[in-house]
Amino acid sequence: MKKATLSLETLTCPSCLQKINNAVKGLDGIDKDSLNVMFNSSKVKVNFDESKISVDDIVNSIIKLGYEVKKVQVKWTIFYQMSKTIIFW
Repeated sequence: MKKATLSLETLTCPSCLQKINNAVKGLDGIDKDSLNVMFNSSKVKVNFDESKISVDDIVNSIIKLGYEVKKVQVKWTIFYQMSKTIIFW
């Protein structure tokens, strides 16, 4: 299981939050209980099963809704915790 934190362009309304929440929750491999779309900080935090879905799939589901993903941070545990950050320009 991996953990992703996605920084989005500013969310402007609660319906934006709900659209993103529904889109990500509907993806296979998402830990639905871990999904947290945060309005004030414009971030999405979620755990996902990398054998079923990639972070790119999650990002693309948000982009398809018309939102910009500015930064992605992925953490996973093997024998120790590692962090990988991808910045979109």
